[in-house]
Amino acid sequence: MIKPQEVTITDGDGVERIYVVSRMPATQGREVFTQYVSANIPKVGSYDVSQELMLKLMAFVGVVREGEAPLMLTTKTLVDNHVPDWETLGKLELAMMEHNCSFFRNGKGLNFLKGFVLKAQSSLTETLTALLGQYLPAGKPPSKS
Repeated sequence: MIKPQEVTITDGDGVERIYVVSRMPATQGREVFTQYVSANIPKVGSYDVSQELMLKLMAFVGVVREGEAPLMLTTKTLVDNHVPDWETLGKLELAMMEHNCSFFRNGKGLNFLKGFVLKAQSSLTETLTALLGQYLPAGKPPSKS
């Protein structure tokens, strides 16, 4: 594990769970983080790619075990057995983003993602408006049905 750090995550039932997040090696980190945001935008990204990236990310998360090395979540089954709900999984993914990417630390990640979403929405709106104009007959208002 590279620079392991314990994090406490509160699950959907209010239970605090301790995990260990670690840094990803440079090449694996690049693979995950260059695709992560776009793979997780609804209607743009691919769920299969998103899940594959999540599993690669979780392989660097461990479950604390007393007197033993952390159990690394290297498979989908291990993730499902040690992460109780999707909210906890999302919090773990965010903890990994913060631990591995300096621009996600201290709340900067949320601002980055908000800006990214706003830009994506704006671009999508412009594209859809242009396409709509191509398909509506000129001079005819859209039907009310």
